[in-house]
Amino acid sequence: MTEPRKLLNDCFLHDKDRLRHDDVLTLLRERISTVAGTETIVLEAACGRILAQPIIAPRNVPLSDNAAVDGYAFCHADFKAVGGWFEVADRVAAGHARKQAMPRQTAARIFTGAAMPDGLDTVAMQEDCEPHIQNDRPFVAIPPGLKQGANCRKSGEDVLEGTTVLVAGDSLRAQDLAAIASLGISEVVVYRKLKVALLSTGDELLRPAPGVAPQPGQVFDANFFMLKGLLETLPVVVTDFGILPDDARLIRETISTAAAGHDMILTSGGASRGDEDHIITALDALGQRHLWQLAIKPGRPMTMGQIGDCVFVGLPGNPVAAFVCFLLYVRQIILSLQGSAWHDPVRFPVKAAFAIARKKPDRREFLRGILGRAEPDTLSVTKFDRDGSGLITSLREADGLIEIPEAVTQIEPGDTVSFIPFTELGLPSR
Repeated sequence: MTEPRKLLNDCFLHDKDRLRHDDVLTLLRERISTVAGTETIVLEAACGRILAQPIIAPRNVPLSDNAAVDGYAFCHADFKAVGGWFEVADRVAAGHARKQAMPRQTAARIFTGAAMPDGLDTVAMQEDCEPHIQNDRPFVAIPPGLKQGANCRKSGEDVLEGTTVLVAGDSLRAQDLAAIASLGISEVVVYRKLKVALLSTGDELLRPAPGVAPQPGQVFDANFFMLKGLLETLPVVVTDFGILPDDARLIRETISTAAAGHDMILTSGGASRGDEDHIITALDALGQRHLWQLAIKPGRPMTMGQIGDCVFVGLPGNPVAAFVCFLLYVRQIILSLQGSAWHDPVRFPVKAAFAIARKKPDRREFLRGILGRAEPDTLSVTKFDRDGSGLITSLREADGLIEIPEAVTQIEPGDTVSFIPFTELGLPSR
């Protein structure tokens, strides 16, 4: 098997102090490459995995013409000859195909999903027909007006043999598994799950546990549980490296160990400019820092780089900023490293039910938005009423992100704004 191309050392290299959102996405799209190997797995384990080889239909789906309803199958061309009055010459159930052609000018009692007997091309619904017994033989009166082919599914009407059903890079959904199964395929070749090392930094952090109470100045490590939950929506294997104290030597040693056995290191906190923020120093010593400081809100102090072939992402410590940056950047990095095609989230134009009197230019903002209705048929969105990056409540109550571009400096109620539902960023709806 060919080894996947490794990361380039300059994959995020740029000459700007603070990158704009679109510039970050352009660099990621152009320079991130697939690093994951492949494996063959059974179909029932494939939901959420990323396809490494295309799926090409080996046969028609459905394989043969079949009945779409319970009723009576007949040859449309015979209708006038018998005046709609057919002798019922057979009974055909799903899974029990008739092997011989039907006698001319006869009908078959047929059930949903049963293969159409040779020579018959139309099905009348049973509730529209009148069965009779004449001389101990079954007959049925079929009403006029049916079009040829009515209530009949044609062979290949869903998928034709030779059709490319899915391509490499597709993320497999439940409906995709159904399509693959309908082709009779039981195994698929997918990219291996990425190994992600997850760690938090900060003397102030605690993990919730029975009997543990925070002391003044301490906070519970909410980011770990949030980020682990977000990672679990992706095909990854997570290693928990715990909470690291603000110790430069220990942080450097831990990051070095994690880089040796993982495809990505994901940290939160310690990526700013403070004396006790050692993440940047460790990254610079061990590898390359490719970008730091983004022209977005929330999430400015996010950093990205690499240690050898291990991608390093340092998220801000504030939960809202960490959450937004994960959805905007980390999720796509993980998918791209695993061979996924690039997918920009769909933005929906909605009416603003809020105002912004003044916004800084040259910075893109992502507000937590709550959907409502301006009118019965018109969606509107309001922003969460407080802007702090530590307000986890804003993430719980929001339906998605309101995107305010750099050039926009104020919003009036009724203005059209772009809204990105969380569902477009891989999260389930509430």
